[in-house]
Amino acid sequence: MAPTENRNTYLDQVVAQQERLEADLRSKRSYASAAPAVAAPGAPLRAAAGGAGPGGPGPAGRSGTGAVEIRVTGFARWKTVLVPPNAFVVHTRRGHDEPLHVGLGVSFRYRPATDSYLVVPGAMQTILINAYCICAELQGLLVQGYVQWIIQDFTTAYKKLDFSDPDDPMRLVNLQLREQAEAAIKDKVATMGVHEVLSDKQPIIEELTARLRGVAEGEGGSDTGLGLRIVTVQIKEAVVSSARLWENLQKPYRADRAQVARLAELAAQEVVSEREMAAQRVRETQRMRDDRELDELRAANEAAGFDRGAAEALRRTEREQGDARAVADLQGETVLHALRLERERHAEQAEMALLRVEHEQAVARLRLDGELGLAAARTRAEHDGALLALERRRQRAAIDNDQSPASIQARLVTALPQIVRELPAPTELRTITVGGTDTGSLPGIVAQLAAVIEALRAAAAGGRAGD
Repeated sequence: MAPTENRNTYLDQVVAQQERLEADLRSKRSYASAAPAVAAPGAPLRAAAGGAGPGGPGPAGRSGTGAVEIRVTGFARWKTVLVPPNAFVVHTRRGHDEPLHVGLGVSFRYRPATDSYLVVPGAMQTILINAYCICAELQGLLVQGYVQWIIQDFTTAYKKLDFSDPDDPMRLVNLQLREQAEAAIKDKVATMGVHEVLSDKQPIIEELTARLRGVAEGEGGSDTGLGLRIVTVQIKEAVVSSARLWENLQKPYRADRAQVARLAELAAQEVVSEREMAAQRVRETQRMRDDRELDELRAANEAAGFDRGAAEALRRTEREQGDARAVADLQGETVLHALRLERERHAEQAEMALLRVEHEQAVARLRLDGELGLAAARTRAEHDGALLALERRRQRAAIDNDQSPASIQARLVTALPQIVRELPAPTELRTITVGGTDTGSLPGIVAQLAAVIEALRAAAAGGRAGD
């Protein structure tokens, strides 16, 4: 890859522009892949061309920024295409050698199965031109201009030009005319110098107008034209591509203007200098005269000032001595007053310290009294608790002592069914006779109950002793 400084920038621009031109000149029609658009009756459409087909008008349903707004009314084979008054239209039908309708703003009946139509804007078109040219001195120039054209003979134009772009019917025509205009400008600029291009653009306009009219309108009234008419051709600006060359072209004029300005400035400075010297001489003479008068006035003022200074010095000395005595007296009184204030401040501090000690002692006494009262209350509470526990044990012992064997046996007999219900069910029965007592008789059962009651009483007595 070549270094950047060795690349030809102009060549890169030309190649890029050529690639863009080839892409723009390719037809944008894709009717075979696109589904046909069917419009509702009375609905406005933007169309550049219409084609016959089984589904109705092909591109008539397409819309774009440069397309013509038309309306298709009716349904099936009874349709009507309404064309604006400022648009050209050509309407053809299968089996007819010549178009059925050709003209400006012509509306017609349309059969989707056999008809085809083309609608093109009739307004004036403007082409903007930016031509990168090389002049006779092999220097780059950018020439900007514009061309305006209209359709003069649509019968010839629709046969020789491609208006089939559904979005912008004039796009391909404008591209072709712009390329021809740029080529004409480049051919003319190649024979001219930089100064000629910058100072007089009329030769470029004449050459461009002649070439475009020869292509668009034909030469000598022949039918070799495209059915177009060139309205106007203008060159707006010519710019030098190289900033250094543009600066060098401006240097002679700038240097000439700078020379004239500098000479005028020098002449003005000379006149001003002479007048300044004369004015300075007058000022110096006046200044010397003023200085002499000022010296005399200054001497008289100094003498009078010396007399006033001596009298003022004497008055100040006397005043300072009196002020010194007054200051000494005032300082003595100030010292006494300061000592008195210091003594009073010490007395107040001692009194505050005494009050602080008394307050601390009172607080300590109150704290001690509170602690003693709290200890006494705690002791009384403990004593009352001990008395309550002793009274509870005494009452429990009295209750136990009041119980007789007969009452215990009666309560046991009353609770015996409950005890029996809560006893587990026996899995086996074993009978043991101790001491010759028959357990099956009533005396034996009573004896066993008495033994159980004694055991319960002994257990209760042991529990109270533990409490």
